[in-house]
Amino acid sequence: MGHTHFLTKGLKKVSAEMSLCVLAYNLKRMISMLGVQPLIVAIRM
Repeated sequence: MGHTHFLTKGLKKVSAEMSLCVLAYNLKRMISMLGVQPLIVAIRM
């Protein structure tokens, strides 16, 4: 994903940072697969 190191220190903070990166990656994938409007509808359900 282009990250070579973490910006935070400590296991909890690094874990949170990685979780945010994975969430952003998955959202980008879903937007490319479904499009924005169907994704919004699916989230609201």
